[in-house]
Amino acid sequence: MVTPSRIALARRRRGLTLAELSARSGVSLQSLSNYETGRTSPRPVTVDKIASALVFPAAFFEGPALDDLPSEGISWRARSKTSARVLDAARAAGVLGAMLYDWIDERFQLPAVDIPSLGKPDPETAAGMVRTRWGLGDAPAPNMVHLLEAHGVRVFSLDPDHAEVDAFAVWRDGVPFVFLNTLKSAERGRFDAAHELGHLVMHGSEHACSGPEAERQANDFASAFLMPRASVLGHMPSGAHVDQIIRGKRIWNVSAMALTYRMHDLGLLTDWQYRSTCAELSRLGYRSDEPEGMAQRETSQVLTKVFTALRTKHIRPSSVAAELGLSTEEMNRLMFGLTFTTFPGGNRQDTASTQRKLSVVP
Repeated sequence: MVTPSRIALARRRRGLTLAELSARSGVSLQSLSNYETGRTSPRPVTVDKIASALVFPAAFFEGPALDDLPSEGISWRARSKTSARVLDAARAAGVLGAMLYDWIDERFQLPAVDIPSLGKPDPETAAGMVRTRWGLGDAPAPNMVHLLEAHGVRVFSLDPDHAEVDAFAVWRDGVPFVFLNTLKSAERGRFDAAHELGHLVMHGSEHACSGPEAERQANDFASAFLMPRASVLGHMPSGAHVDQIIRGKRIWNVSAMALTYRMHDLGLLTDWQYRSTCAELSRLGYRSDEPEGMAQRETSQVLTKVFTALRTKHIRPSSVAAELGLSTEEMNRLMFGLTFTTFPGGNRQDTASTQRKLSVVP
């Protein structure tokens, strides 16, 4: 039997309207509407047409219904500048990511969730409280993806086809998820991860907040979390020149623009110095890129460990994808560019449905 909601989910994942899917598949608009609402069920030959048009394995449409991510729990940046279709496609990708983590969670002991819900203290205070709870002190933050994963956040990458979506975070059944744009510089990726942590801490389901004010708070949280006040005051001189800022940003692995903003916020740069520094950094290419930045992006440690462990059990990533009704390429898009290779060896293959629990602790 075909699950109606899965047809709608796959269509949203591809960013298509019913009319566009009809044109691609050769299935009438009315029939597609009936299939998505469950009024009628497509025949196998029709399922194949829909699957081909959506570039999904036909088996995907036969799985159980999937819980959607709560739209009211997602705070999108620049929402007014991004089409609803793109945001819906990113949210649909989030559902697939949650489905993958449900599969992993049945087989591995993942880190417990340790994301405090702090009500609505000011972002500076909230960042300091989380740092204290996690034992970071005033030291520069380590790998942000590893840090989030170590405290129970399920982290995925966003589809590069939707580059206009920076990142988003959401709570689902008490579990936090973060989806990051991997096309940006490594430094901006770190800031995005800290920004989404700010949303999880300050704007969770118990303290919903959205819109420009929530985005400002999350930005201020990220700035304070990555560049603690005492650390910046101890390393950066008042009125620092551009070359000092470019050298200094490497201490915290942040963008030059982010450090400039933080220094202005802490009173180390006057308004005039801040504007002048931003103009000079922009001229040098630091507005849209990060020249001579971090050598590589921060990627998932948990997912790497999971698929390394599966490999020792002779379980191919393609088998995992097939069990989920996904293509390997679709699964790759959720995994920070991890490369899935064919396992060498004999004919014996363990099934991907093994229920053995393995500990995965970053």
